[in-house]
Amino acid sequence: MSDLIRVGITVGDINGVGLEVIIKTLRDSSVYSNSIPIIYGSSKAITFHKNASDIEEFNFMAIKDASEAKPKKINVINCWKEEVNIILGEKNANGGKYALKSLEAATADLKSGKVDVLVTAPINKDCVKEAGFEFAGHTEYLAHQSEKEDVLMFMIAGDLRVGVVTGHIPLKDVAANITQEAVEKKLRMMLESLRMDFLIPKPRIAVLGLNPHAGDRGTIGQEEIDIINPVITKLRDEGELIYGSYSADGFFGSSNVKIFDAILSMYHDQGLTGFKSISFDEGVNYTAGLPIIRTSPDHGTAYDIAGKGKASERSFRNAYFLACDVYSRRKRYAELHANPLQKQTAKK
Repeated sequence: MSDLIRVGITVGDINGVGLEVIIKTLRDSSVYSNSIPIIYGSSKAITFHKNASDIEEFNFMAIKDASEAKPKKINVINCWKEEVNIILGEKNANGGKYALKSLEAATADLKSGKVDVLVTAPINKDCVKEAGFEFAGHTEYLAHQSEKEDVLMFMIAGDLRVGVVTGHIPLKDVAANITQEAVEKKLRMMLESLRMDFLIPKPRIAVLGLNPHAGDRGTIGQEEIDIINPVITKLRDEGELIYGSYSADGFFGSSNVKIFDAILSMYHDQGLTGFKSISFDEGVNYTAGLPIIRTSPDHGTAYDIAGKGKASERSFRNAYFLACDVYSRRKRYAELHANPLQKQTAKK
């Protein structure tokens, strides 16, 4: 049991598709070969979603503490006891209130070491804000909990990996937040994650420009010349394989996507539009740069299909397996760097 990875799972918005994709994921027997799932939520809410989605076979056991979790079982910690009115597909205060209860309980156990990794189901930002959530999203909350000033939103789908310099901020504020310091910090986080979390010793990274046509040599903006390209040059002088800056539209439409280990975009929609166009329903949101491991599916609450049994679990399942993979890779990375002789042998 000591070799099994304890996976904490938050239920997200109880009116959305979170519990449906969790249930569908945990029906996959391969989950239990190297992990123990622990859902932070409510037995009644799980049963409600199981019935609503017409899923027949799904057995779980309630436990009081993560230390009681059993292998080859679906373990559930009840984070609330009261009856909750679940209204599938409706955006309301309960969706935020109970998503927050789940998140806080799971994060506490993650910080204390009772679970090894965290996989979060989707929340609605308006609903959790109404419940007293003071952060733009999971990413910012977990950075605060980890006492990290900055992290990297890293979207993963197989060998396609896309990070962003600016995340959940208004588009009108993006240009002011694109500084040499910000671009360099995100690139160094990306390099560290590719080495430690994906075991890629010499990563190749493509950097996108901010402006159309990557500024077209300054005729459509100076950010590439004054900010982005100097950072690329600095890191290349250090021996890193950093290339760009590329025009975002042409880059995602070309074969260049396949020859890099990761892509750094300047803002949320620039990177995620290209990413989701290629890998929608398959992608994972990974928060890099944290001492903890957290993943989530790349979709939202999907109120329009909640309770209809139509939600695809592929993204959540990929998030679950990626969290476990990163945990194992970090252990391997630590072992290699703790034993220089082993590291040299591994290179041969």
